[in-house]
Amino acid sequence: MAESNFVDYVKIYCRSGKGGKGSIHFRREKYIPRGGPDGGDGGDGGSVVLRGNSNYWTLLHLKYERHILAGHGESGSGRLSKGKNGENKIIELPLGTVVYDGETGEFITDISRDGQEVILLRGGRGGKGNNYFKSATKQAPKYAQPGEPYQEKRIILQLKLLADVGLVGFPNAGKSTLLSAVSAAKPKIANYPFTTLEPNLGIVDVRGTHSFVMADIPGIIEGASEGKGLGLRFLRHIERNALLLFLVPADADDIKKEYEILLNELTRYNPELIDKQRILAVSKSDLLDEELETELSKDLPADIPAVFISSVTHKGIVALKDILWKTLNEQPFHDVENIVYRPMAIDLSNEEDDFDYKFDDAPEEEEEDLNYDEIDWNIDN
Repeated sequence: MAESNFVDYVKIYCRSGKGGKGSIHFRREKYIPRGGPDGGDGGDGGSVVLRGNSNYWTLLHLKYERHILAGHGESGSGRLSKGKNGENKIIELPLGTVVYDGETGEFITDISRDGQEVILLRGGRGGKGNNYFKSATKQAPKYAQPGEPYQEKRIILQLKLLADVGLVGFPNAGKSTLLSAVSAAKPKIANYPFTTLEPNLGIVDVRGTHSFVMADIPGIIEGASEGKGLGLRFLRHIERNALLLFLVPADADDIKKEYEILLNELTRYNPELIDKQRILAVSKSDLLDEELETELSKDLPADIPAVFISSVTHKGIVALKDILWKTLNEQPFHDVENIVYRPMAIDLSNEEDDFDYKFDDAPEEEEEDLNYDEIDWNIDN
């Protein structure tokens, strides 16, 4: 079976670089026997930086890169030569990535804008060379600072798709067919449960003048909020959608009940989802005659707009796109990059296994036997 290219969850170990040692060196040249201290400063360690990149839409490039290490600063040397700074390590992330502490589950940051940069771990400062410590009373200091130590952290990266409209429905509700009908997206479509095993995105054109992004979220089943079916893995993508489009087929036993089950699963997963704008689309309505459609419309939920559609005959598609566009622009935000993600911790006991590969221990570092707490780092940079 081919491996999916869509990866929305990874765990990695990150480590910044330690600062280089300051140099203890004295100038010694012909005719200058006592040239004084000229030890240079150590280079700064590299930092680990998170950067939003709109060219990525998955975490696939990080799936097996489990150790991300910035470069160490080099030691200083004589003639006031400063050590080379360690290389920063940039982690490119798709927009919508939420970062958590891998040990505690605490929220760290949210990457939602192209080019946004967040320093995850700052590199250690390089130590001062002995030239820095010379004074009128101490003209030959035999002391230099070691570099500051590195920082390290295990993190969890979760991708929560940024889309204007999220499609919500049971398997076989017709979500993939609808996405293919309103956009150029070509999701896999077949008549069996869980055809869609990864989210799909499509750009929906509205009368040739406007457009918005729609996400086809894999089918939800009753109990998904407890991890059944595809469960928690895909429910999180719905958190970042500005508007939710519930899709229930016209041949369902009870359209209103199916909608309520879907809504219940979403709100059990995250109660704040109840506050999102919602629209109900009754798919496969080409199966209905006008009289039956009128009868069914009487039993639909009264608190949200509803529209009967057919992705095959394109019945109601233009009306659906119009109401989606109108509803999106009635909200205080339309640009999904500006959606504020609430900093909540995650329960690590409920997190899925990390793609069936063992998360190795962090690489060991040989450290000098120093008590860094006793070193005065409060010096001018």
